[in-house]
Amino acid sequence: MTPSQPPWDVLSRFVEIRSPWLTLIGEKLRDNRSQILEYWRVEKANSAVILTIRPDQFVLPLPTYRPGLGEATLDFPGGRIPADREAIDVVPQILQRELGVAESEILKIESLNDKGWAVNSSFSNQKLYGFVAQLQPNFAGDRDKIGATYPITSEGIAELLRDLTCLQCRAVLLEWMRSRP
Repeated sequence: MTPSQPPWDVLSRFVEIRSPWLTLIGEKLRDNRSQILEYWRVEKANSAVILTIRPDQFVLPLPTYRPGLGEATLDFPGGRIPADREAIDVVPQILQRELGVAESEILKIESLNDKGWAVNSSFSNQKLYGFVAQLQPNFAGDRDKIGATYPITSEGIAELLRDLTCLQCRAVLLEWMRSRP
């Protein structure tokens, strides 16, 4: 365990730009060595990524256009967590929206991290919560929403890792693999 450092002093906030997606903040800070720094950060809602699993395969939604990359990418279902909600409580809504999963088709939802992982702790307050949703064996899903399936085999997981560009999705998948007996 590393000794904790005292918090830095906020000397001034010289800009704050709010939008429904994020707040951009520019501040002058005094660090723990008394240096004055100009620092920019983003406040964002926490997010969830959900591995959706039928007994022998992962189920992913259609690729989604990502403006930051300028292309559509294959991702696990995911979304923002409203500040007034618990992370696990939004999972059924996300699965309904992204895959057409009815709540009755979910056997079990398991959390991979109760406290959330910092997405980019030097730049943002956003945390990522990872979940695994076990779907009913007979889950067929909405064919118009399912983009891909991958077998839960070492070859299938290797192929899925080659196809996933989202680091958050990869992290949740790898954490699930690490936590398996």
